[in-house]
Amino acid sequence: MKLKKLGSVVIACALLITGCSSPAGKDQDKSNTGQSSSASYPMTIKHAFGETVIEKQPEKVATIAWGNQDTPLALGVEPVGVSKANYGKTDKNGLLPWTAEKYKELGVEKPATFDDIDGLDYEAISNSNPDVILAAYSGITKEEYDLLSKIAPVVAYPKLPWQTYWRDQININSTAIGKKDEGEKLVSNLEKLIKEKTSNYSNLKGKKVAFCYFNPADLGKFYIYLPTDPRAAYLTDLGLEVPESITKLAESSDSFAVEISSENIDKLKDVDVIVAYGNDKLLKQLQSDALLGTVPAVKRGSVALIEDGSALAASGTPSALSIPATIDEYLKVLNEAADKVQ
Repeated sequence: MKLKKLGSVVIACALLITGCSSPAGKDQDKSNTGQSSSASYPMTIKHAFGETVIEKQPEKVATIAWGNQDTPLALGVEPVGVSKANYGKTDKNGLLPWTAEKYKELGVEKPATFDDIDGLDYEAISNSNPDVILAAYSGITKEEYDLLSKIAPVVAYPKLPWQTYWRDQININSTAIGKKDEGEKLVSNLEKLIKEKTSNYSNLKGKKVAFCYFNPADLGKFYIYLPTDPRAAYLTDLGLEVPESITKLAESSDSFAVEISSENIDKLKDVDVIVAYGNDKLLKQLQSDALLGTVPAVKRGSVALIEDGSALAASGTPSALSIPATIDEYLKVLNEAADKVQ
């Protein structure tokens, strides 16, 4: 079977964000973190590149990549600069709806944002004068980490790029800014919310699921997001299960997804529900394809399609703010697909 690692820039909806631009906004001098009773400095945080020592309580917090800004915002801390969202339905400031709404609640009219489409803008990040840079969920390289570390202490991902679960993202980022207790409470509250919401969708429980990416222009191959990817992991929070065939793929890959030739569609044979970016047109293409059309989930139409580029598509990689903002819509889409499973 032909398997390939999915690189950090393969598909537009991979949600791989890494960069920034000049900050501008209302009173950006302080993030007003306010230390947790459990915070103790100097603080050492271990990650994929070694250890980061934060000497004292950060007053000014910058965040890069995807979703990291939502942790301090959810805890009432306004960052001095955040990466614009490179994917999904954004506002004029380049922010996703739930992030923009939180800024509005905090009374911030023009958030300071970094434009990272062409890579990290080190000058802009430096100009924001941060005390710490949060990147717990990101794909920064060792070289980028070293350069960022010349600006401020950097909190990188624990092990592998783009493979930090939402709970870990919150706990790591909140700990770094001196709000460990508040971060743990936030995680607990989100878990309670998920439990409450999923209790109304018992039909999802135990269904085998695969989060895939299909390129309509080339159905000779497709990608499966592995259980180490936050998108796939979040589906298990919502009651679904990852089949053994996909779990085994993760054992031989350190990437968040793998490319599979459509000749090897056996990897989807035991899947009840497929989640994918696209619309009804894509489903028709899949069903008419000589190979993919034989997959049971495709044949019966138990495919949860998420409009590419939509806010819901962006929320597939969950964060502290996206979960409460989109869980109802997401569960509805998943349930409609699960209803087609006999």
